Amino acid sequence: MEIDKYIHNGTLTIRVVPNASKNDVVEEHNQLKVYIKAVPDKNKANVELIKFFKKKFGLRVMIKSGMKGRDKVLKVIK
Repeated sequence: MEIDKYIHNGTLTIRVVPNASKNDVVEEHNQLKVYIKAVPDKNKANVELIKFFKKKFGLRVMIKSGMKGRDKVLKVIK
């Protein structure tokens, strides 16, 4: 999957589905949907999301907005 086409001005808009059976990312309705195994409790899903992007795409990201919601904007750190 080419992640670069979803990065605009150094940010990436995604929808997160926590408590999934496996970590994965799919394209759905022209947006990225990211499935994360961790539960959305005590920031566990957010931490796993950041680690997943590093492992899967080699990208360092931070959550710019959406810390407590499923819709998130990630900032790509270079």
